[in-house]
Amino acid sequence: MLFHNRRQFVCTLAAGAVGFAGARPALAQDDLPPNLFISPCGKPFRAPDGAPYPVVDWFKAADKNADGKLDQTEFLADADAFFHFLDFSKEGVISNFDVLVYEHRLVPEILGPNTSDAGPRFWLAQDAPGRPRGGAPAGQGSPSGQQPGENDSHVETLDESKQGASPYSFFDEPEPVTAADRSFRGYITREDFLALAARHFTELDQDNAGFLVLAKLPKTRVQKELEEAHRRRS
Repeated sequence: MLFHNRRQFVCTLAAGAVGFAGARPALAQDDLPPNLFISPCGKPFRAPDGAPYPVVDWFKAADKNADGKLDQTEFLADADAFFHFLDFSKEGVISNFDVLVYEHRLVPEILGPNTSDAGPRFWLAQDAPGRPRGGAPAGQGSPSGQQPGENDSHVETLDESKQGASPYSFFDEPEPVTAADRSFRGYITREDFLALAARHFTELDQDNAGFLVLAKLPKTRVQKELEEAHRRRS
């Protein structure tokens, strides 16, 4: 009964959370993928079909001093803010209940078409045995009495291709939030989340400049597909 009430509570929070990332998008024209960018920390950014790819929206939002350079402090602050947003129950960790909200309500695209709300689809760290490895740029006991692994019976894969968020992201991480759970505990601490963000910054800062600029960031697979479709239409 406790599980049911808690899940109901988190799903109620999720209804409000949808406004944070935008409503569930309609299918893009010409069977194109949605105009979606998933930031390094897992935050979704959407734009209408035909609009500029929303990596621009993420970069501008994270570049707090608007100098066109995203330094490590700003990069980590962006991740930290999203960690606190995802901690819906304010327990100081991202639990599998929080991941349920994230996957089903905020970024349903990473689950594929055949999904339901029947239980948390908690994808543990991608470096676990038998799971896809993540981390490189593309193309280059928890609180509330829940014990780690308590809901392992509900663990499911993502879409059949196992790509999940990867086509929308810089990184080959099917589930960008739970990729931070490198200790396989079944929950994610702030330290876990920021450690993954720090690794992401280092991997993106290939020039060791200490900052990122939009023009030098890699393009996601979806960004490339949308740009090619735009060229064909022109």
